[in-house]
Amino acid sequence: MLYDKRKWRYEFSMYGYIVVDQPELKFREFDKYRSYYCGLCDSLAEAHGLKGQISLSYDMTFLVILLTGLYEPETIYSEERCVTHPLRKHPVRRNVVSDYVADMNVLLTYYKCMDDWYDEKKVLKRTYAGVLKKDIKKLEKKYPHKAEIIRKSLSKLSEYEKAQETNIDKPAEQFGILLGEVAAMKNDEWSDELRVLGNNLGRFIYLLDAYDDLEKDEKKNNYNVFKYHNDVEDFDTFAENILKAYMAGCARAFERLPILANAELLRNIIYSGVWTKFYAARRKKNNTAGKQLEEHNDRSI
Repeated sequence: MLYDKRKWRYEFSMYGYIVVDQPELKFREFDKYRSYYCGLCDSLAEAHGLKGQISLSYDMTFLVILLTGLYEPETIYSEERCVTHPLRKHPVRRNVVSDYVADMNVLLTYYKCMDDWYDEKKVLKRTYAGVLKKDIKKLEKKYPHKAEIIRKSLSKLSEYEKAQETNIDKPAEQFGILLGEVAAMKNDEWSDELRVLGNNLGRFIYLLDAYDDLEKDEKKNNYNVFKYHNDVEDFDTFAENILKAYMAGCARAFERLPILANAELLRNIIYSGVWTKFYAARRKKNNTAGKQLEEHNDRSI
């Protein structure tokens, strides 16, 4: 079977919900966004090889752009070809933030794969985690505190899932703690605000993933915190309002940071881009419900 990088990235990367609203961006801004994405890919390749590139995600690209906008490090611009884009050169922006986020990306991916192995015995995830093991030992020495926070948060999240926790905030909080720690790149005057931003964003990602996977999890009898609230009146609005509350917290923290570089690109993601995934999930859910109703009516005739 041919190697399909996009399929493997979908399987092993983070969730991919923190994206741009592309129709609302100028071509120049979208090219800049893609250049940071490609810079993160280069950092993953240099530090961790192909096994690291597999974990590339849009969620972590947002973090690269955010921290670059805040700290404004020296950024190297280049134009390159790669396996994914072999025919023409594409812009690449890379800096120390790209390298840091690449490390965090691999740490998160490894612990998430191990968590999936322990919970669901997904052999492919265990195999991939084994491939990353040597890199993880180095990263745990390089970032001992962050590695410990990530491990503890995912372990607590696993406990909640095994216990079939019905309180929406509890599992979401653990993913928030995890991403808040990752967002705080430095221990400085901005670290607390970055943790608040990352915490709210992590909660949003966890619950949007739960909303998106609700139908699949119900069929497979997998844990999903929204299963215990699916019968509330106007469930879609109920879920949307929770997600809006978390993104409002994320936006408030962002606006308190002194970010000028890439600010409009970041606002496109925070205020608009993240909702494209929610609305797509809602349309898919409603279309499925509509088809099921039609099939039921057809059988009733």
